[in-house]
Amino acid sequence: ERKKTDESKCIKCLSLPLSLSLSFSSDLQAQSVSPPESVRLVDGAGLCSGRVEVKSNQSWASVCEADFDRQDAEVVCGELGCGAPAALQGGLYGEGEGQTWDKEFQCKGKESLLLDCDTSDRENNTCLPGNAVGLTCSEPDDVRLVGGGSRCAGGVERYDQGEWRTVGAEDWDQEDVAAVVCRQLGCGSTVSVLPGNTTRGFGVSCYGSESSLRKCSKIYDLLPGLTVICSDLLVQPDISLTDSMGGVSRGHQGPEVFRGYSFTITCSTQPQYPGGSFLVTFTGSNRTQTQPAVNHSAAFVFPAADDSHQGNYRCVYDNYVFSHDFSSESELLSLTITGN
Repeated sequence: ERKKTDESKCIKCLSLPLSLSLSFSSDLQAQSVSPPESVRLVDGAGLCSGRVEVKSNQSWASVCEADFDRQDAEVVCGELGCGAPAALQGGLYGEGEGQTWDKEFQCKGKESLLLDCDTSDRENNTCLPGNAVGLTCSEPDDVRLVGGGSRCAGGVERYDQGEWRTVGAEDWDQEDVAAVVCRQLGCGSTVSVLPGNTTRGFGVSCYGSESSLRKCSKIYDLLPGLTVICSDLLVQPDISLTDSMGGVSRGHQGPEVFRGYSFTITCSTQPQYPGGSFLVTFTGSNRTQTQPAVNHSAAFVFPAADDSHQGNYRCVYDNYVFSHDFSSESELLSLTITGN
C-alpha cells in the first residue's frame, strides 16, 4: 500500500508540471480506493511464492489442494502481479495454522481477482494434513536491462503493448525506479544509476518500495532513459576438481584425493566482462590463493595432498566494472583426503 504522507513524494508532486501532478494525484486516489488484499502467498521466498491463503471474515484461511487447480493459480499469480504459475502442489510451503477455505474455486483463468471466480461447495469438508496448496509463480518478465553485459545491468526497458520500450524517469525519481527494477529482477540492490542513452521513454514514478515496476505510477510523458547497475552483477562462478595422476575418486561425501597426489581446483565463469581475478578460499583456515582470470578461468595446483588440505573450498570471482568492485561466490566443494 502506498504511503500517502511520504514527504519526499509530496516534494516530487510539487515539482511536476500541472498535467503530471494531476495524473499522479488521480493515481494515488485510485490506489486509496483499491479493493483490500484478499489473497496472499505466505512462507515462500517472496511475493510470488508460498502457501495460498484467502481472506475470510477478516482472517486468513489456507486452501486445500483438491479445491485449487492451474486456472485458479493463473488468476492468483496475475492478481499478485507475478508471472505464470510454475509449481502447484499440496504441502509445498507447509500447513496453515488457521482455518481452511471451505469452497472449491472454479476460475476460468481470465478473472482479475480470485474472489471474482465462481465457487462451489466442497464435497468433502475435511482437508488432510499436507494438502494445503502451495504455489510458485514465475517472476514477472516484463522488465529487462539491456546493453550492460549482464541481466543485472543496462538500460531499463519494459514490455508494453506488444513491444519492448525504454523506461524514463525524472532525475529525482531515478534512484527509486532503480531500486524497484533491481528488486523485481532478483538482482540485489542498486549500486549506481547512470543517465541512459539519448532515447526518451515512457515515464514512471516509484516510491522505491514496490515489488515490481508495474506497481509504480505511469506518467504519459517521454522522460530521459536510465541505466541501472545492480549489486548481483556477476553470475555465479563454477568450481571443479581435476587431477593428472589419477588420485581423485568419487566418495559418498563428494570427491576424495589420495595423500601425496596432486590435484587442481579450477575456477571459471561465463564471459561477461574482461579481466578480473579468482580467489580460492579454504574453510577452517585463512589460507587463500589469488590468480588473475585468463579466458575467464584460473587453475590452482596443489602438488601433494595431505591432511591439511581436507575441507571446503570456494571460488570467489572479483572484477572492477562500471567504476565499482563486484564479487560473486561459487558453491562449496567439499574435499576429503584419504589413504592410497
